Parts: sequence; structure tokens; C-alpha cells
Amino acid sequence: MGLFKRNPFGHILFLKKWLIRIMGSMTHRRYRGFNELQIEGSEIIKNLPDTNVLFVSNHQTYFADVVAMFHVFNASLSGRVDSIKNIGYLWQPKMNLYYVAAKETMQAGLLARVLAYAGAITVERTWRSGGKDIKRQVKVSDITNISRALDDGWVITFPQGTTKPFKPIRKGTAHIIKQYKPIVIPIVIDGFRRSFDKKGIRIKKRGILQSMVIKPPLDIDYDNDSIDDVVEKLEFAIEQHPSFLKVIPQSELEAEEELNKKRQWEY
Repeated sequence: MGLFKRNPFGHILFLKKWLIRIMGSMTHRRYRGFNELQIEGSEIIKNLPDTNVLFVSNHQTYFADVVAMFHVFNASLSGRVDSIKNIGYLWQPKMNLYYVAAKETMQAGLLARVLAYAGAITVERTWRSGGKDIKRQVKVSDITNISRALDDGWVITFPQGTTKPFKPIRKGTAHIIKQYKPIVIPIVIDGFRRSFDKKGIRIKKRGILQSMVIKPPLDIDYDNDSIDDVVEKLEFAIEQHPSFLKVIPQSELEAEEELNKKRQWEY
């Protein structure tokens, strides 16, 4: 790798590699130490093609979710199945791994800007900005950037666009799937909301069992499935379809709703 070789977004790969190594080393104990990350299905990762793969997941914190995925993906590519034991996998991380994030989130402070360099594709929310509901057109450049990232490698996205559970899937993700026809890998996470604060930076509670389930590629008929069909498949795949509400204890839902009310000023 040339010292100043850049990816399609202009990031110097040498700097990005060291950033991933350093940040990965600093965060490893958050998933194997202070808390324990239980992984299922990571053998799927190492059998994927190098480009045009879209990971879709539910979302619980701003940063801890995606950092955990960086750990799990790189560990799997280094031959570790359902384990992030021994962080030697960070020495040669996957450099063409990206994640979709809100522009305002990734510009909020120095740490967010540093994390953005590790692979963020920043997009402007079309429905919310500065804590207020809005309506604006999707920026063509945002879609183009996601397309460039898929052409170059793997992309992680959180199609609900919020850390609140059981919110609707944004149709923009379905349009991207229909247009660019990536392999779609669903991921279901849990425990991160209990482990970390909303930003996923401060450890809120220790001894929490976190989980990450990586599912087989989603069966999508890119030509014949409608946008609504794709949205529904995504809802079921990441276990955020309204029908899943029936299997969650009401007391847990009420506690979550109360927590969301307290967080509204922060979102």
C-alpha cells in the first residue's frame, strides 16, 4: 500500500488503517471485558465477495454498534468464528468497509470527526435535523456516495435512521437495494442500549451480555419485488416489524418509552 494511497472518498488509507488499529485497541474491552459480546453467524462474513455487500441492522447507539461490527467483521475475515478473542485481527483490517451515518452526528465534535475518517458515508437526514422534524429532498450526492462505497467494498446501514426501536424502515434503503442490487446481510443486535449511553461512548453498565446475530443473505427479487416488499423483508430480517412487539414484555416496552422521552432533547 502506498503511503499516500487514497480511497474513493479521498481518505489516506495509511492513516485510516492506523486509526482503526488504535480505536479498535481502545474499544476492544467494551465487547470482551467490561461486557461480553455474544456473536452468531459470523462464518457468513468470510464467504462474502469483496464488494457490493450491504449490511442492514437495527440501531441502538450512535457509535458502539458500528464499532462492534468493525471488530466482528475483521475477526471473521482473520479466521475467528463467532469470536473477537485476540485483537491481532486489527493489524490488517478491511480497508473498504464503510457505514452510513447522519452528517450532523458525524460533525458533532472532534471524536465524531475522527470516527468519520474510519469509513463514514455522511448523509443528510430528510426527516429530521437539529432535533426537529423536517421534510426535504434526498440529496443525489448522498445516494452517489453510497453507490461509490458499494462499488469499492462493504457498507453498513441502519435503515430505521434512529436508535429508537420499532420505528419505520426508511424507503431510501429499499430504493438503493433495488437500484444497485447488493448482497443484503441482515444483522440483529441487542444489549448495546443497556451497556452504553445513547452515543455509545460512555459505558453505562458493566456485565451486560451483548449480542450480534448475522443472518444469511436476504432473498430479494430485485426486478419484481416492490419497494414495499423490500421494506417488509427488511423489517422482518432485522426483527423490527410491528409483529415482534407482541413477544416483548409490556413492562420492558414501557421502560424503553420512558427512556426515549428522557432522551428526546439529545436526539
